[in-house]
Amino acid sequence: MIDEILPPGVRSAEAFDDLAPAPLFPEEAALMAGRWERRRRQFATARACARRSLAELGLAPAPLLPGAGGAPQWPTGVVGSITHCDGYRAAVVARTTDMAALGIDAEPAEPLPRGVLGLVASDGERAAVERLAAGRPDVPWDRLLFSAKEAVYKAWFPATGRWLGFADARVEPAADGTFLACLHPADPPVPAPTHYAGRWLVRGGLLLTAVALPAVRPSPPRSPLAPAAPLSGPARRSGPERPAGAPTRTRCPS
Repeated sequence: MIDEILPPGVRSAEAFDDLAPAPLFPEEAALMAGRWERRRRQFATARACARRSLAELGLAPAPLLPGAGGAPQWPTGVVGSITHCDGYRAAVVARTTDMAALGIDAEPAEPLPRGVLGLVASDGERAAVERLAAGRPDVPWDRLLFSAKEAVYKAWFPATGRWLGFADARVEPAADGTFLACLHPADPPVPAPTHYAGRWLVRGGLLLTAVALPAVRPSPPRSPLAPAAPLSGPARRSGPERPAGAPTRTRCPS
């Protein structure tokens, strides 16, 4: 299911329960010692999803321990993200040559508890949620906004090592299954991404959001014998190519 909102180059695995065997490495088991059995099984299934995803990249199973901020410490040259909620666990990974950052989040497809939206959304975001709900009442737009910010944070923190508050990201969801996020942290690292484009999906009682920031590939050096670019004529758009299936909107929420 999560693969439907991911671009090419990202590997994923998911589970809808904790019934499949999911052995832990000793380091992971020690981390879960003393935890509730339900939490341990949830953790183990999510790690099993991560290892299945990494296997698709040709990487052998290894412990995946949390690092700073609780984010998993992925193998060198890999970015990834893990999520879990009642009835769903998933992991996504990609080579750093393909993606600079990944973030996913899963939530029950239900409205947020009363009072929570005011804590995570600006006045403008709340107004947008109301407009969208009027046209698509089948989508829990308040929960979608919350989930999108969670996905953005999961992509942001491993890349920057900085915390990001709900007020530091303005999210604009759209009925076409996409959303945009514009970041304005109080103490931004330099350089740091400030724009994220993502996708969302609601199905089977679940709400999924995902953001994937493509890696910037250096341009190959131009041969000194190659003809110079023309001085006139229509301008060509420069920059990395948009992966197939990526959101096309680029305007940052105002």
